[in-house]
Amino acid sequence: MVNDEVIGSLRLPLSVIDEVAAREQRELERRERAFRDDLPPPAVSGRVVILVDDGLATGATMRVAIEALRLQSPGRIVVAVPVGSPDTVRSVALLVDEVVCLLTPESFFAVGQWYGDFSQVTDADVRAILAESRRVAIEQPEDETPAT
Repeated sequence: MVNDEVIGSLRLPLSVIDEVAAREQRELERRERAFRDDLPPPAVSGRVVILVDDGLATGATMRVAIEALRLQSPGRIVVAVPVGSPDTVRSVALLVDEVVCLLTPESFFAVGQWYGDFSQVTDADVRAILAESRRVAIEQPEDETPAT
């Protein structure tokens, strides 16, 4: 998925766009292999899906995630973020069933400004979190909700 508006404003040759798109596609495929461990994607048709991110600045990544998720016919889409640009939160809210955002400061410039530590999450961290969530899912029947 390419943002035609951004591409048009940059006036890049098609060969450069194709090269970057191919590189990013390879990275997406690498991450999917690394994180999914050859398991099929979860079945989301008719289910409530909560998309979580560290925040909403431009919302570009979230919009792509929403667009991709819609192809799988979820029952509801909820976006959950701790912080976001007020304008972006409003625009994303038009695309989903619900947005949960704890903080929408008017003085928003970047997601990272609202974190004491905005270090990148490593692939190893992601794999560990996913492995734990799979373990919990196996131990708990699908129709039960986790204890809080």
